[in-house]
Amino acid sequence: MNFDKAFNKLMENEGGYSNNPNDPGSETMYGITIKVARENNYTGPMKDLPRDAAKAIYKKQYWDTVRADELPDEVRFDVFDAAVNSGVQQSIKWLQRVLGVKEDGVLGAVTLVSAAQAKGLSAKFNGYRLRFMTDLPTWPTFGKGWARRVAENLTRLEA
Repeated sequence: MNFDKAFNKLMENEGGYSNNPNDPGSETMYGITIKVARENNYTGPMKDLPRDAAKAIYKKQYWDTVRADELPDEVRFDVFDAAVNSGVQQSIKWLQRVLGVKEDGVLGAVTLVSAAQAKGLSAKFNGYRLRFMTDLPTWPTFGKGWARRVAENLTRLEA
């Protein structure tokens, strides 16, 4: 899966504008929090964040940071999607846990080589991800949506 396909799939999960008072991310558009938008030099109202601006942020801050183009197809979208939801370091730590390598949250040569040689990454990765989310204090509010998101990742037809 390339970035354009991954972004379109991500948009199926993220949707449009939200300002849920229970969301620690606060105001969001296309899943981009106001904090992340401001860090990326967007100064306008969140409701007006252009989709292309969100796409550029996702590419730079998440896709490129987890080196998604270098990951095996089987887990490429999973790692990207988890980085968006739970942070880049946490996503990489789940991948490292699955691979049995040092969990330092840095995607380096050892993690990449191990991932290239591994099979069955997606199910185990998403298992660790789901287990983590069930322990979050916001699970009662957002858990159903998160569980559906992970289920969709596990049942997708295209890697």
